[in-house]
Amino acid sequence: MITIAIANQKGGVGKTTTAINIATAMAATGWKTLLIDLDPQGNASTGLGIPSGERSFSSYDLLVEQSPIADCLQGTSIPGLDIIPATQDLSGAEVELVSVNDRAARLDGALGNHTQHEICFIDCPPSLGLLTLNALTAADTLLVPLQCEFFALEGLSQLLQTVEQVQQRFNSRLGIIGIALTMFDRRNRLTDQVADDVRDCLGELVFNSVIPRNVRLSEAPSHGLPALVYDHACAGSRAYMALASELIARLPEKRKAA
Repeated sequence: MITIAIANQKGGVGKTTTAINIATAMAATGWKTLLIDLDPQGNASTGLGIPSGERSFSSYDLLVEQSPIADCLQGTSIPGLDIIPATQDLSGAEVELVSVNDRAARLDGALGNHTQHEICFIDCPPSLGLLTLNALTAADTLLVPLQCEFFALEGLSQLLQTVEQVQQRFNSRLGIIGIALTMFDRRNRLTDQVADDVRDCLGELVFNSVIPRNVRLSEAPSHGLPALVYDHACAGSRAYMALASELIARLPEKRKAA
């Protein structure tokens, strides 16, 4: 299983929307896909139609209680896509893990021998605390959603420094598979400027596919559905399918053949 953390310490960049729809797109193309909701807000769980009252086991149980991963899995309405949902309990996990010796490697240990899925996405909280550190320690690579707005590059530089520190101290294999530009609005010249600056700075690391501002992307979670199911023909859904194709092309050959 290849594990991809979806992280950006800045909130409101389309991180959870990306997690839900890229996971759905991968499942739709035949990958046995797992999404781990590691954000205490639980938006990825809600966006995939898992009501809070039906989350008997969660990522809190996986991390803190060390419950078996098989107990924490829940199916979704998307064939081939399972989720480990999040609950409010996760908001206290960072405090509870502070005194634990392997606090940064709990998730890595839980996922170590898991073979039921081919690819796993981790939806991280909008911070660089212990939950995100666990995700980066467990991940093979990182996908960064980047909003096309003025402060985007400043936040990105902080995240890249964190990745370097994680590589040195916890996870030498961690790489960055790509930067996904989100909330792209062609009517706004600043959007174009930010996108150009990011591409000038990071080159081929930036995916060609950009995710537009799209009403259907915003509406879909309120129906408990990914946009790809809610309206597969909308511009946002088409963009996420294109992004998934690019992502697959960047995966190591041995993973694609698995």
